[in-house]
Amino acid sequence: MKGTRYFVNMSGLNYIETVRRSDGIAIITINRPEVLNAMNVDVISELSSAIDTITNESVKVVIITGKGERSFCAGADIKYVVNINPIEAERYVSSVHSMLNKIENLETPVIAAINGYALGGGCEVALACDIRIASVNAKIGQTEVKIGIPPGWGGTQRMLRILGPAKAKELVFTGEMITADEALKIGLVNKVVSLNTTEAEEEDAPKLLNKKLMDECIKLGREITKNSYNAVKVSKMLINMGMDADLGTGLRLEIYGWALCFAHEDRKTMMSAFLNRAKR
Repeated sequence: MKGTRYFVNMSGLNYIETVRRSDGIAIITINRPEVLNAMNVDVISELSSAIDTITNESVKVVIITGKGERSFCAGADIKYVVNINPIEAERYVSSVHSMLNKIENLETPVIAAINGYALGGGCEVALACDIRIASVNAKIGQTEVKIGIPPGWGGTQRMLRILGPAKAKELVFTGEMITADEALKIGLVNKVVSLNTTEAEEEDAPKLLNKKLMDECIKLGREITKNSYNAVKVSKMLINMGMDADLGTGLRLEIYGWALCFAHEDRKTMMSAFLNRAKR
């Protein structure tokens, strides 16, 4: 995009690509398209490390996506988990929870760009993000019961909090995939990106759709970066903590968070700028 410089840092990683843009947006891409971006232990470790490396105030929005046009993330690598015992399973899933908790608790807002399949663990990666935008060809589902396990990467808990118990139980108990449009209808995704009739007929329509998805995520990211980083950071913390608190506790946390922002320099700067504009 004109006027934007890109900084690519692979840092020796094999399965995760990290791009830091000069506009304050970082893009993390799961890079295993040959297996629909399924996540083995190396991918999980590398994604966790990538999240650690972008934790600074120069990055104000993070976008997570999958390589290619077919899949955001197809979940766990079944070839690995099929033969592990209960102790190994507990260690494995605990490491995943640690990584996903990093995403959820990252001070920076995180947008999931869901390009294609987001199944099982892939759906759970998206659930850990703050905002989910999907391409019209996306298929989303907690499909674990079809292979003999419940969701184990936070799906039973985060989907419950996003959709409520009735819809969460329906999706988890059936293990069915739903379309992007249905996900939008029930509030699982925030927006669906599609092609117009002319674009859909083009030979490179899948790549065009993927580009439109990323452009939409970047556009949203830029809207966020216009605002006070500190205010956005505190807002995210208050919303996350408020989900597990009673109303009184949540409101008290909001009072403290609101007051705390008065100690930050950008609050005074932005308020003064607003007042100056109003005088014109």
